Amino acid sequence: MSNESPDIKLPDPAEFAETMARIAERSQNLITEFASKQDPSKGFGMADPLNVTDAFVALTKQMMADPARFAEAQAGLWNDYMKLWQSTTAKMFGGVGVSGAGDDSGNGDSAGAPVAVPDKGDRRFKDDAWRDNALFDYLKQSYLLTARWMQNTVADVEGLDEKTARKVDFYTQQFVDAMSPTNFAATNPEVLRETMASGGENLVRGLENLLGDLERGKGKLAISMTDESAFEVGVNVATAPGKVVYQNELMQLLQFDPSTETVHKRPLLIVPPWINKFYILDLREKNSFIRWAVAQGFTVFVVSWVNPGPELADKTFEDYMLEGPMAALDAIEQATGEPEANVIGYCIGGTLMAATLATMAAKDDNRVRSATFFTTMVDFTEPGDLGVFIDEEQIQALEERMDQEGGVLDGSAMATTFNMMRSNDLIWSFVVNNYLMGKDPFPFDLLYWNSDSTRMPKAMHSFYLRHMYERNELVQPGVLAFDGVPIDLGQIKVPVFILSTKDDHIAPWKSTYAATGLYGGPVKFCLSGSGHIAGVVNPPQDPPKYGYWTNAKKPPKDPETWLSTAKQHTGSWWPEWSKWLSRHGGGKVPARMPGDGGLPAIEDAPGSYVKVRARD
Repeated sequence: MSNESPDIKLPDPAEFAETMARIAERSQNLITEFASKQDPSKGFGMADPLNVTDAFVALTKQMMADPARFAEAQAGLWNDYMKLWQSTTAKMFGGVGVSGAGDDSGNGDSAGAPVAVPDKGDRRFKDDAWRDNALFDYLKQSYLLTARWMQNTVADVEGLDEKTARKVDFYTQQFVDAMSPTNFAATNPEVLRETMASGGENLVRGLENLLGDLERGKGKLAISMTDESAFEVGVNVATAPGKVVYQNELMQLLQFDPSTETVHKRPLLIVPPWINKFYILDLREKNSFIRWAVAQGFTVFVVSWVNPGPELADKTFEDYMLEGPMAALDAIEQATGEPEANVIGYCIGGTLMAATLATMAAKDDNRVRSATFFTTMVDFTEPGDLGVFIDEEQIQALEERMDQEGGVLDGSAMATTFNMMRSNDLIWSFVVNNYLMGKDPFPFDLLYWNSDSTRMPKAMHSFYLRHMYERNELVQPGVLAFDGVPIDLGQIKVPVFILSTKDDHIAPWKSTYAATGLYGGPVKFCLSGSGHIAGVVNPPQDPPKYGYWTNAKKPPKDPETWLSTAKQHTGSWWPEWSKWLSRHGGGKVPARMPGDGGLPAIEDAPGSYVKVRARD
């Protein structure tokens, strides 16, 4: 096998030098023009937000306390590199190994066979040159060896407390992802091919894209994930027909037009997260959960949260409860004449809904007849990767940042946090596409929604992080009090449907499962395939995309025990939920049109609140 892929050719040195000189000149002009537009007193907002120095100091101390273990790890890495060199040499002289082969450990067992192979699903090395070209194959394997050595070495260090160990592991992964050879022009075969073919124009376009993103982020790098000009809220996303029938400072309440002649008597209230916008449940007609629920005969109401500015900095978690679901239930009764309702809470909206139901139980308020929770944590004992970002020191630093920003947290901060959890897919793939390949991002409605972030009021956000994530007080009976009453999740007696997703990196399913032992009424747990978004927005379709698991038995304490005896189904979990909710629908009544009841229509759905963007 040749040690050069046929489509990776070295350029003429003189011609290449001339091309790069032209690129350098044009780049300098672009940078000069960009810099002239900036306010030097504000800098570029590039201060390091990670705050992990103490964790790595602790790691270093523990590693030095056991030098023999560290030396053993280094010897193992050296041995793997010797195997890689032998494998590469054999390949260059006609060995038969292919980098997609090898056992799960990545150890080859024949001349030229790979020593390290990418994990299944790793799309960074999909280009044929990473397999066929000996140089790029060597770069890939040496990176994988070093990356895995780093991760295994820090994971094996003993004596660190659990929080420090998790922080070290997470940020080591961030460093490993950042240092991939795919992220650098000189070591990415796709970028090299494009550079040769375009005479370096891709790098100039990439620089223009980079500077454009810096300018759009007002000095902070706001990586473009999609062509935002291709979408408009209310035009080609968030298009389910309906009306705004109520509003206050924190939310608008949307009621959607029926599509059936009769509907279930009890309306359905959806409380989405305020970290994002509600239209994740109404992106397009074919995958709109809202449209589908309407078609099943439910009168659907949705809370559309405001995108708060500094004027709402003092709004508390309790305010979100009283002016959110509590106000919505009052308005729904006015709009329909029906005092009882079923509710859905999604993510942090579900956390709020659980606190609301516990408050209502303490007040003997029985208006809610069933509750559904989508990917919701109420027990924060094991918060997953998000726990890396939350301790008292980081919360105080965040509060200082919110003070500097007028009492709100900029939406981009939360978006960056979530993106870091899948950095190869949600950060580095766009760095390569936008800045190295010089391409424009592809129009994608889900990524448009993902980029449409919202701000957080300081009072609410600080309370949520400190009392839920850090202190886990929501599951401690009587510790938290809302609307003048102490709460206990065990007093929630209504039937509950919990939907979690198997690959959720924001609300890990085993953490959400803990709620099955907290509520006082009957609980049905359902586990969907995929992650925090795709596992929820998984409509019935042909062919089916993701399956789900259910278990007829009462949920045991251990989630793995539940899964081991669960039944796996193909297709969407939506019909399973609809069948469950229909039993709590209260019978059928004629369909209700928004604005025809006790509340007049204010404006057409999706309303005006959802159209306010964080950088407006």
